[in-house]
Amino acid sequence: MDGIDRNILRELQNDGRLTIQELAHRVGLTPSPCMRRVRQLEQDGVIQGYRAVINPEAVGRSFEVLVSIEVKRDREAVEAFEAALQDIPDVIEAYRLFGSPGCLLRIAVADLAAYERLWIERLTALSGITEVNSQIIMKRIKEPRGLPVGI
Repeated sequence: MDGIDRNILRELQNDGRLTIQELAHRVGLTPSPCMRRVRQLEQDGVIQGYRAVINPEAVGRSFEVLVSIEVKRDREAVEAFEAALQDIPDVIEAYRLFGSPGCLLRIAVADLAAYERLWIERLTALSGITEVNSQIIMKRIKEPRGLPVGI
């Protein structure tokens, strides 16, 4: 990967809807070689997809909670827990961690009442859970803007 590829990645992270013509102009290429490079980055798995960034408030999911969860430390319990998370759409991110807590979730729901229902009906009902701690997000200080791709 060279500097032009990195420039392409930076531009696409900022605006994934750029036309090839505009992208090529911004990175100093003509459209044909720019398109070849983008396709190669996609085929190599460097670019894994394109998504729209949605305003959580507009879709009724502006109440966000970070939840740390302890799961029994055996393979079956961890695998069952991770599989069950896939079926909970309110869990928008999930990470298995080293140390304690064993798992960190980011949850987006409408309000505190919706989170309480989720907590009671889904989270604490998952098998293998030994502890659930919630931290309500007061304010997002830095939005995700993509990965730094170097020089």
